[in-house]
Amino acid sequence: MTSLSAVTPITAHVRDRVSAEEWEVRVKLAAAYRLAALFRWTDHIYTHFSARVPGPDEHFLINAFGLLFDEITASNLVKVDVDGTIIDDPLGLGINQAGYVIHSAIHRARPDLTAVLHTHTRDGAAVSAQRDGLLPISQHALAYYSRVVYHDYEGVALDLDEQQRLVANLGDSNILILRNHGLLTGGVSVEHAFRELHGLERACNIQVAAQAGGNEQLLHASPAAIAKVHEQSKRFSDGKGEGIQRHWDALIRQLEREGLEYQD
Repeated sequence: MTSLSAVTPITAHVRDRVSAEEWEVRVKLAAAYRLAALFRWTDHIYTHFSARVPGPDEHFLINAFGLLFDEITASNLVKVDVDGTIIDDPLGLGINQAGYVIHSAIHRARPDLTAVLHTHTRDGAAVSAQRDGLLPISQHALAYYSRVVYHDYEGVALDLDEQQRLVANLGDSNILILRNHGLLTGGVSVEHAFRELHGLERACNIQVAAQAGGNEQLLHASPAAIAKVHEQSKRFSDGKGEGIQRHWDALIRQLEREGLEYQD
């Protein structure tokens, strides 16, 4: 059994054996986990956020299986390759097979996506269970409506043969709703993937709230408005605009009011 005192190893032990570039990604990914905990996007010890390790090797970082999101730190993330070989596991907890199946598939197929974030939130899962998926009923939703793609539910993602269908459904998008399951976003950076997930989660919150009045009362945006917001949202969707960094900086200020443990 892992005690809380064992959750955070001595930071220097990991930091001294990784590159400065990897450590920077570790800190950002740990921050993303802590922010998800702060926003109550977690599903106990399940679901996963991952980030590619800079460099020529196909390695990525993911949470140790058994830790809560608010226990994740830069130094207790697990490093694994796309074939499932554990490269570095500071706590010896291993990783969740479902997390490996989903995240390794995307990291292998989409080297342009540095980070991949996946949630099982109440409203995200609720929208994933709806036949029409995400509806064009809010400004938040319109930022994703033309970009979102879907993957049909096949059971708990433990089988490697599902990877090819998952990747085929994702295509060249970075916004995926896994039907009857949850949400997934990718990004050219951790900051970008989190910005995408933040807005997508909010769109699902709004949709579920709006549906409380009955679907016949929902007002769908016009095709012209959908097309216009699609164009307007490109300044966020490519991950390169200054708005991404401003959004992330504000999140970090919010997180650091709670403490700095994620950097350990």
